[in-house]
Amino acid sequence: MAFPKYKRILLKLSGEALMGDHGFGISQDVMKYIADEVRSTFDLGVQVAIVVGGGNIFRGVAASSYGMDRTSADHMGMLATVINSLALQDALEKKGMQTRVQSAISMHEVAEPYILRKAVRHLEKGRVVIFAAGTGNPYFTTDTAAVLRAQEIHAEILLKATKVDGLYDSDPLVNADAKFIKKISYMNVLEKQLKVMDMTAISLAMDNQLPIVVFNLKDRENIRKVVCGEEVGTLING
Repeated sequence: MAFPKYKRILLKLSGEALMGDHGFGISQDVMKYIADEVRSTFDLGVQVAIVVGGGNIFRGVAASSYGMDRTSADHMGMLATVINSLALQDALEKKGMQTRVQSAISMHEVAEPYILRKAVRHLEKGRVVIFAAGTGNPYFTTDTAAVLRAQEIHAEILLKATKVDGLYDSDPLVNADAKFIKKISYMNVLEKQLKVMDMTAISLAMDNQLPIVVFNLKDRENIRKVVCGEEVGTLING
């Protein structure tokens, strides 16, 4: 039997990951797959919190580049994350996990307001908590929200799910000779401007010594493997 190395984790999912092979929206097959992966980790007795992006529906940064006011665009992006969070909640509960969505923007009819003590209590009671609407502030990405929430709930590690095996010195989808990076410091990520997360998120993680593992979501059991201490993907720390 596998034994978890961590008691409490935060999983960061991009909105793009939820659309699968579609160009937009939410793939039910992907949702079922993610729910299975989370369940596999949850069954180890690990407390799981999740932050999900909204890029499969709306990207504030992209909209602002077309002339939309950045604050308005970012608020629309936050609402997209709420849609994804509710869809993920449904998928997780179909797998038998009690789940709560907490939103940084008040919308009492569909989600709880974000209250730290309540979130921690949910985790302690064995519920999965999904943090929606980013930080609730424009100009901050969901990556930054993930690091912030991980710090607030005292998660021991942040798991960043991606489409590739981890960090490379250049884009492996463009450069076939890109070299895989097994372990790297926060400062090196900043200096090399590796695009795994935005600079604010990496800086916040560095200031608080929050380890980050970047891994391929498409490989089954990867979340569980990381939680059990196996070397998967790229570790960012130090």
